[in-house]
Amino acid sequence: MTMSDYMVEQTTGEATVRYSHGAATFHWLTAILVLGQIYVGFRFGDLPRGPERMEMFTVHKTLGATILIVTLLRLAYRLMNPPPPYPADMPKWDRFLAVWSARIVYIALVALPLTGLIAVSGKGGMVALLWGLQIPALPLGDGELFGEVHEILVWTTIALVVVHVAAAIYHHLILRDAASGRMPPLPSTRRD
Repeated sequence: MTMSDYMVEQTTGEATVRYSHGAATFHWLTAILVLGQIYVGFRFGDLPRGPERMEMFTVHKTLGATILIVTLLRLAYRLMNPPPPYPADMPKWDRFLAVWSARIVYIALVALPLTGLIAVSGKGGMVALLWGLQIPALPLGDGELFGEVHEILVWTTIALVVVHVAAAIYHHLILRDAASGRMPPLPSTRRD
């Protein structure tokens, strides 16, 4: 990839290399879906058994399927459009954490919907979503065990989201380095 394949914002010193509009769209769409899913997941979990809980659970399953599809599309996009290089002055330990936290988030965004689907699949058939949509069940094992794994992944993902947001704030407001302006539409706050 060449520099022209990325968005480049000129600051007072070096240029800040930014993610493409496509990558930014996938990032923010995923963020909205995940935050919505966290709300819906906790909301339906707190409801007593009944029609309202089942309706909210259907919303939860639909959001999960949507997150899985968006994540797979995002991964395909990323394979065809690698992310911009990290700033040259970014410490190796910071790059390592950034790379591995992103990889773990991708794994979680695939594993969460799949473990949830397996947990509700029972003996097979189809799993109902909103608007009359259905997806094939995945009766691959003990639904209760996969439900527990799903719950562990939920808390892991929430922790990863918190760390990701904290790192973004740290780079954007405290360090004000080149990493701060990589994800549009946030402006670069690089101090030169």
